[in-house]
Amino acid sequence: MSAPILYSFRRCPYAMRARLAIASAGLRPEHREIVLRDKAREFLAASPKGTVPVVVDGERVIEQSLDVMRWALGQNDPEGLLDLSEDALGLIEQCDGPFKEALDRTKYVSRYGSDPDAERANAQVFLDLLGTRLSQNQYLCGAKITLADIAIFPFIRQFAHIDRARFDTDAPESLRNWLDAFLTSERFASIMQKYPKWEAGDPLLWFGDMQA
Repeated sequence: MSAPILYSFRRCPYAMRARLAIASAGLRPEHREIVLRDKAREFLAASPKGTVPVVVDGERVIEQSLDVMRWALGQNDPEGLLDLSEDALGLIEQCDGPFKEALDRTKYVSRYGSDPDAERANAQVFLDLLGTRLSQNQYLCGAKITLADIAIFPFIRQFAHIDRARFDTDAPESLRNWLDAFLTSERFASIMQKYPKWEAGDPLLWFGDMQA
């Protein structure tokens, strides 16, 4: 049976969260780096929606980032990341729903015709919620890292990078510390390795093979 294939794009936050879970699980799928402006035909044949991450595991195609995370950690979960409460799942839903909408409408003002200050205010509600939790614990759901942390972190990173100086002024200190701990971690460095654009016929590259 052929090895699973991961289609990814380095800077996509959805792909980042998937890679964080795959790395925690210690899996080594074939890594195929996709360029979003020039998507490989094989990628689109596997997943016509054309967004990453996608895992092809035999006849199974996994097209949603949270499903990829559960696929990876369902095979091996040494950190217990799947030990989740309903509360943790609720945080992920808030991140992927209202916060992601506010993030996009803050970052892509010309696309949405949005008011970035109003959208920042909407996003701040979630940032303050996370900050309150992190003022009481090292991680979002207590003393240990969970799926909630690695699922939400890439989107906080993306929001912070819109205007890091403003983020550092507005975001709670506890949230800034949590973000910076992730950004400077070996965990994050290991999943931000640079892969060349994949094309059919290229030599196989395995997840984790490239240098950061």
